[in-house]
Amino acid sequence: MNNKYLNLLEQLYNNAKNPENAIPMENYMKNKFSHLGIKSPERKEIYKKFFKVNGLPGQSEIDSIIRELWNMPEREYQYFAVTLMEKVIQKADPEIIELIEFLIINKSWWDSVDGIACNLTGILFMNYPDIIDKITSKWMDSENIWLQRTCILFQLKYKQKTDFKLMKKFMLKCAGSKEFFIQKAIGWALREYSKTNPKAVLDFVRNNQLAPLSVREGLKRIKN
Repeated sequence: MNNKYLNLLEQLYNNAKNPENAIPMENYMKNKFSHLGIKSPERKEIYKKFFKVNGLPGQSEIDSIIRELWNMPEREYQYFAVTLMEKVIQKADPEIIELIEFLIINKSWWDSVDGIACNLTGILFMNYPDIIDKITSKWMDSENIWLQRTCILFQLKYKQKTDFKLMKKFMLKCAGSKEFFIQKAIGWALREYSKTNPKAVLDFVRNNQLAPLSVREGLKRIKN
């Protein structure tokens, strides 16, 4: 790898790679990405070693490091990129949203986008609420399902701080979508918010036409 900060990661990954594990991991991801065959518990141990030695990079280096990780063919590098971003997002400037958007629309799949939505976008928007309307309006109008899914899911961990009016706006705009990942996101967002305000979720579902999948997922936690 070109960035010296990542040299140790590459060494640790090469030492831990397991071609036998890679096959089922790739199958699970519909063969969309190559894998080194390093499962989650092993990756967590590698991350501990890496950060103990290297610490965190400076904010000025983040963009180039993350993009290099995203350009690597094996999926484990993208997983590390998201983990690294999670460690720096609280102190990040709002301009990092451009990098987040890049991660969402490139090598897109649920295993990367969902973490980016909840643990990166959600935190950045919590810290800089003044950018929410501009960014989400752009993303919703893009017709990119992964950007739209992010708009629906970024408040997943907000609980009482959820702007349900905004969430409903996104869900209603996507309510007619035939995309599984959009229907599932609507249901997931409703289900999570039902833990905080079940009545609001039940009223919304009863008064709007949503995909059966969205309704089924959204009402799982509500006894009615």
